[in-house]
Amino acid sequence: MAQRITVDPITRIEGHLRIDAEVDGGKIKEAWSSGQMWRGIEVILQGRDPRDAWIFTQRICGVCTTVHAIASVRAVENALGLEIPINAQYIRNMILAIHALHDHIVHFYVLSALDWVDVVSAMKADPKKTASLAESLSDWHGNSPERFKAVQDKIKALVDSGQLGPFANGYWGHPAMQLPPEANLMAVSHYLEALDYQRKADSACAILGGKNPHIQNLSVGGVTTAINPDNETTLNMDRLYWVKQLVEDVRGFVKQVYLPDVIAVGALYKDWLQYGAGVTNYLAVPDMPLDARGERFDLPGGTILYGDLGTIKPFTSFKDPYFRDSIAESIAHSWYDGNWTRSPFEEDTVPKYTDFDPTGKYSWVKAPRFQGRPMQVGPLAQVLAGYAQNHEPTKKYVDETLGRVSTLAGVQVGPQALHSTPGRHLARAIRAAVLSDLAIKHWELLVDNIGRGDFAIFNQPSFPKGEQRGFGFHEAPRGTLSHWIVIQDGKIKNYQCVVPSTWNAGPRDEKGEPGPYEASLAGNPVADPEKPLELLRTIHSFDPCIACAIHMLNPDGQEMSRIRVI
Repeated sequence: MAQRITVDPITRIEGHLRIDAEVDGGKIKEAWSSGQMWRGIEVILQGRDPRDAWIFTQRICGVCTTVHAIASVRAVENALGLEIPINAQYIRNMILAIHALHDHIVHFYVLSALDWVDVVSAMKADPKKTASLAESLSDWHGNSPERFKAVQDKIKALVDSGQLGPFANGYWGHPAMQLPPEANLMAVSHYLEALDYQRKADSACAILGGKNPHIQNLSVGGVTTAINPDNETTLNMDRLYWVKQLVEDVRGFVKQVYLPDVIAVGALYKDWLQYGAGVTNYLAVPDMPLDARGERFDLPGGTILYGDLGTIKPFTSFKDPYFRDSIAESIAHSWYDGNWTRSPFEEDTVPKYTDFDPTGKYSWVKAPRFQGRPMQVGPLAQVLAGYAQNHEPTKKYVDETLGRVSTLAGVQVGPQALHSTPGRHLARAIRAAVLSDLAIKHWELLVDNIGRGDFAIFNQPSFPKGEQRGFGFHEAPRGTLSHWIVIQDGKIKNYQCVVPSTWNAGPRDEKGEPGPYEASLAGNPVADPEKPLELLRTIHSFDPCIACAIHMLNPDGQEMSRIRVI
């Protein structure tokens, strides 16, 4: 007999997300994804100066700050046809890469690893065997019996105190937990180390951006990061080498800890490589531009349909009409006034809340579509788009990673296995490795250009009379982010954000076709409906950030969420 379960709110994410699922015979038959708060930033921006929009859009979320800033300035620059000095491009690229490194490390260890790692089980581990296991995966300096024993003692002290802190309320001992005690101890130790390395990434981002979160150095037309090798108050060589050292430290952690840990989880949970695919249409945009016009990139993008890499269709520039003309959002099942599907340029944002109705309207999140299709976005889309276009760094890390998973799992694992819940984690770690290399590359490009005497960082924008339309995209840690702006006589007439968690968390469209979260849960096992760990695994693998998709409390003060099963 089918059983309906509701997880509200989904925890260990940013924002408020509710998932309803129908479970029958130990598997999910159908699911509904509901964003439980309204994002009103578009209304706030109307009538303002377009040059100020990036400051406001950073406040959509406390995690995804930098990404909204860059998408916003790119949207205005696109509308004005404004080129960007190459130094500004390199500085932006470094900030974006470093921000993503921080984000990916936090996502795996803090927000989703505990779906796979049984912390309490780590007390049973043998620290020497744990060191042997860790050394078989990498030569990380922290993989010693002494380190693992110290972490084990820390866990025991927490358990004995009855206050597990960040490890409280986990599904310890759940039948879906399969790691041996030694793997659990290794993962907990690396969890604690990850806190230090995400801080290093934060520090590097703050040096370049003025502060973090909410960087302060962007401007429509470039950056405000003054460059002068001989001035202590500007971006000089001391600061640049400080950034480089921090990034190299983070790169070491990514390659020697994060990527091997995800490989181990993927291999030890090899049965999960068949679950969680859902929507296999993928969307990623190019990023890390190598020129002032945004026509050459270090990271490719494009669309893939039906999981077939042979269908790859690339995006070629910041002005690509294939991207601009293909995106629309449906509000058929969203709490807005009307029942339309429109281009972001033509949308409005008029909230109209009703009760949760799975056959009617049930989410504050809109349903984006690309030429009428739902698309999955995120590191998996990024990696597949790169692999399909023979992007050398991506292909290298994908092949190496899948080879190591195959060896550990004892079965051949190819690119098709990435269409899964663990596949999204593998892709995210691969993407982090690629970005760690490119962050150093763009550091070198910036230093070389400064060495040639080029200190330019800004081109002055001007706003003509009449209407201008523009869109700016960025391949953010959670996937394709785009901002859309209509400017009238130098003021914002309309502004829309089509964000990664809108693409993935969106509800059904006017045709009743589910979004990626909803589709990915179909067929997922659920051993215990009262403890739906498996559901959390798949949703967390997308790295949800619902504040980006929805952002304001019900103005009537009505109760919007209640914990039912968690």
